Amino acid sequence: MEYKSPTYHVIAVPVEKVVPNTYNPNAVAPPEMKLLYESIKNDGYTMPVVCYYNKLDDKYVIVDGFHRYRIMLEHSDIYEREKGLLPVSVIDKPLDQRIASTIRHNRARGNHDVDLMGNIVKELHELGRSDAWISKHLGMDRDEILRLKQITGLAALFRDVKFGQAWRPSEDEDG
Repeated sequence: MEYKSPTYHVIAVPVEKVVPNTYNPNAVAPPEMKLLYESIKNDGYTMPVVCYYNKLDDKYVIVDGFHRYRIMLEHSDIYEREKGLLPVSVIDKPLDQRIASTIRHNRARGNHDVDLMGNIVKELHELGRSDAWISKHLGMDRDEILRLKQITGLAALFRDVKFGQAWRPSEDEDG
């Protein structure tokens, strides 16, 4: 039989039949959870939650996607729009393999490259996007945006920044 990846068999599962696993060490900070909510609100669920189906309990145990699951549970607008159905792809593996899969999924996400993120902020700025827009849509606070602008080294990125008058030349200084 030819192998077919689980993502080709996504099913809609009532969120009440989905349960978290007991071993996921991953945590998401509030700003990233807010960004995940905005992503699902604006783009919908673009990735299924990976689960193992426990026939005995008739439950889908999360292997990857706990935070996407939480968004549906914690936001009634998402729950209602999706009619309480969560997109799920099912893997059929023993517990040790599911644990390994969870960790692989978590670690494979990686981190954003600082230079590349600086270039993205630069490009969005050049497209006319404000810091407020960047903050809202990329989930960054003002300090992070400022640091990324500094990395690019382009003065044009600071044209909207108000600078204080902390230093002024003295009138009696020799020039």
